Amino acid sequence: MMFVLDTNVVSELMRPAPAEKVSSWVNAVSRGDLFITTFTQSEILFGIAKMPNGARRDALAARAGIMFTDRFRHRILPFDSVAAVHYADISATRQKRGRPIAPFDAGIAAIARANAMAVVTRNVRDFEDVGLDVIDPWSE
Repeated sequence: MMFVLDTNVVSELMRPAPAEKVSSWVNAVSRGDLFITTFTQSEILFGIAKMPNGARRDALAARAGIMFTDRFRHRILPFDSVAAVHYADISATRQKRGRPIAPFDAGIAAIARANAMAVVTRNVRDFEDVGLDVIDPWSE
Protein backbone atom coordinates (compact mmCIF):
# COMPACT_ATOMS: atom_id res chain seq x y z
CA MET A 1 0.00 0.00 0.00
CA MET A 2 1.12 3.55 -0.71
CA PHE A 3 0.45 6.53 1.53
CA VAL A 4 -0.07 10.28 1.26
CA LEU A 5 1.14 12.12 4.34
CA ASP A 6 -1.09 14.97 5.48
CA THR A 7 0.48 18.32 6.35
CA ASN A 8 0.37 17.64 10.09
CA VAL A 9 2.50 14.51 9.63
CA VAL A 10 5.06 16.37 7.52
CA SER A 11 5.13 19.19 10.09
CA GLU A 12 5.75 16.63 12.82
CA LEU A 13 8.61 15.08 10.85
CA MET A 14 10.19 18.53 10.50
CA ARG A 15 10.35 19.02 14.28
CA PRO A 16 13.76 18.63 15.91
CA ALA A 17 12.34 15.73 17.96
CA PRO A 18 9.26 14.25 16.22
CA ALA A 19 6.79 12.16 18.21
CA GLU A 20 8.20 8.65 18.60
CA LYS A 21 5.02 6.96 17.33
CA VAL A 22 5.05 9.04 14.15
CA SER A 23 8.75 8.46 13.51
CA SER A 24 8.37 4.74 14.14
CA TRP A 25 5.38 4.46 11.82
CA VAL A 26 7.12 6.37 9.00
CA ASN A 27 10.36 4.41 9.43
CA ALA A 28 8.45 1.11 9.24
CA VAL A 29 7.15 1.96 5.75
CA SER A 30 9.30 1.72 2.65
CA ARG A 31 10.46 5.20 1.65
CA GLY A 32 9.15 4.67 -1.88
CA ASP A 33 5.62 4.13 -0.54
CA LEU A 34 5.41 7.55 1.16
CA PHE A 35 4.23 10.59 -0.78
CA ILE A 36 3.17 14.15 -0.11
CA THR A 37 1.07 16.53 -2.20
CA THR A 38 1.61 19.98 -3.61
CA PHE A 39 -1.06 21.14 -1.15
CA THR A 40 1.11 20.08 1.78
CA GLN A 41 4.17 21.63 0.19
CA SER A 42 2.33 24.94 -0.24
CA GLU A 43 0.91 24.87 3.30
CA ILE A 44 4.36 24.31 4.80
CA LEU A 45 6.00 26.97 2.63
CA PHE A 46 3.21 29.48 3.35
CA GLY A 47 3.54 28.87 7.09
CA ILE A 48 7.26 29.56 6.90
CA ALA A 49 6.87 32.60 4.61
CA LYS A 50 4.52 34.37 7.01
CA MET A 51 6.86 33.92 9.98
CA PRO A 52 8.98 36.87 11.08
CA ASN A 53 12.58 36.82 9.91
CA GLY A 54 14.90 35.10 12.33
CA ALA A 55 16.66 31.92 13.36
CA ARG A 56 13.45 29.88 13.80
CA ARG A 57 12.21 30.76 10.32
CA ASP A 58 15.63 30.02 8.83
CA ALA A 59 15.80 26.64 10.58
CA LEU A 60 12.32 25.65 9.37
CA ALA A 61 13.10 26.82 5.83
CA ALA A 62 16.22 24.65 5.85
CA ARG A 63 14.25 21.63 7.09
CA ALA A 64 11.56 22.26 4.46
CA GLY A 65 14.23 22.41 1.78
CA ILE A 66 15.55 19.02 2.88
CA MET A 67 12.01 17.63 3.04
CA PHE A 68 11.03 18.77 -0.45
CA THR A 69 14.30 18.36 -2.36
CA ASP A 70 15.74 15.30 -0.66
CA ARG A 71 13.38 13.25 1.47
CA PHE A 72 10.41 13.45 -0.93
CA ARG A 73 12.23 14.18 -4.18
CA HIS A 74 10.09 12.83 -7.06
CA ARG A 75 7.36 11.86 -4.58
CA ILE A 76 5.38 15.12 -4.42
CA LEU A 77 2.06 14.49 -6.13
CA PRO A 78 0.43 17.33 -8.12
CA PHE A 79 -3.21 18.26 -8.39
CA ASP A 80 -4.23 17.24 -11.91
CA SER A 81 -7.44 16.81 -13.92
CA VAL A 82 -8.11 13.34 -12.47
CA ALA A 83 -7.75 14.72 -8.95
CA ALA A 84 -10.07 17.59 -9.92
CA VAL A 85 -12.88 15.11 -10.61
CA HIS A 86 -12.33 13.48 -7.21
CA TYR A 87 -12.13 16.91 -5.55
CA ALA A 88 -15.55 17.89 -6.89
CA ASP A 89 -17.09 14.58 -5.77
CA ILE A 90 -15.50 14.67 -2.31
CA SER A 91 -16.43 18.31 -1.66
CA ALA A 92 -20.00 17.97 -2.93
CA THR A 93 -20.63 14.71 -1.07
CA ARG A 94 -19.36 16.09 2.22
CA GLN A 95 -21.33 19.32 1.79
CA LYS A 96 -24.55 17.40 1.03
CA ARG A 97 -24.01 15.39 4.22
CA GLY A 98 -23.67 18.58 6.25
CA ARG A 99 -19.96 17.97 6.86
CA PRO A 100 -18.09 20.32 4.53
CA ILE A 101 -14.39 19.61 4.05
CA ALA A 102 -11.69 22.29 4.03
CA PRO A 103 -10.39 22.99 0.51
CA PHE A 104 -6.81 21.86 1.22
CA ASP A 105 -8.04 18.67 2.91
CA ALA A 106 -10.29 18.01 -0.09
CA GLY A 107 -7.30 18.53 -2.37
CA ILE A 108 -5.11 16.13 -0.41
CA ALA A 109 -7.94 13.57 -0.30
CA ALA A 110 -8.58 13.96 -4.03
CA ILE A 111 -4.94 13.40 -4.93
CA ALA A 112 -4.80 10.36 -2.63
CA ARG A 113 -8.00 8.92 -4.09
CA ALA A 114 -6.88 9.57 -7.68
CA ASN A 115 -3.72 7.58 -6.93
CA ALA A 116 -5.42 4.83 -4.85
CA MET A 117 -3.45 5.73 -1.72
CA ALA A 118 -4.31 5.93 1.97
CA VAL A 119 -4.05 9.22 3.89
CA VAL A 120 -1.87 9.41 6.99
CA THR A 121 -3.02 12.15 9.36
CA ARG A 122 -3.67 13.08 12.95
CA ASN A 123 -6.99 14.61 11.86
CA VAL A 124 -8.88 11.45 10.99
CA ARG A 125 -12.29 13.15 11.15
CA ASP A 126 -11.24 15.58 8.42
CA PHE A 127 -10.88 12.67 6.00
CA GLU A 128 -13.88 10.53 6.99
CA ASP A 129 -16.46 9.64 4.36
CA VAL A 130 -14.25 10.41 1.35
CA GLY A 131 -13.65 6.84 0.19
CA LEU A 132 -10.13 6.46 1.59
CA ASP A 133 -8.29 4.43 4.16
CA VAL A 134 -7.14 6.83 6.86
CA ILE A 135 -4.32 6.09 9.31
CA ASP A 136 -3.41 8.01 12.47
CA PRO A 137 0.26 7.31 13.27
CA TRP A 138 -0.12 9.00 16.66
CA SER A 139 -2.50 6.23 17.74
CA GLU A 140 -0.82 3.27 16.00
